[in-house]
Amino acid sequence: MISYRVENNLSPDEFTGVLQRSTLGERRPVNDPARIAAMLAHGNLILTARDNGNIVGVARSLTDFSFCTYLSDLAVDRDYQHKGIGKELIRRTQLAAPEAKLILLAAPAAINYYPHIGMKRHEHCFYIDHADELK
Repeated sequence: MISYRVENNLSPDEFTGVLQRSTLGERRPVNDPARIAAMLAHGNLILTARDNGNIVGVARSLTDFSFCTYLSDLAVDRDYQHKGIGKELIRRTQLAAPEAKLILLAAPAAINYYPHIGMKRHEHCFYIDHADELK
């Protein structure tokens, strides 16, 4: 039985572990413990999925609980994928801030997953990686 809960004090080791056991570890600084710790310290809504106490999924978000929630990291252990855990983490994230619009940037491997579970695509998203990219 999978249990879900808010864990805003999730340890960097557990977070890194589930990132590495998912496809998201390839695009996160899993070899930079200080940066992982900062990511957790500044995320203000962290939900976990656990199987017998072992972390198998995480949703790390930044939210104002009123207008927007940015779901920055959604990771599910490869051995637990295709069981509805990611969808449940998204559902619980949205329910934690029901008036806020939930927003995320899809990892390349998940582009087709989000529309499949009912999320809408938005074509007007923009980003930069560094300030010196601005013209």
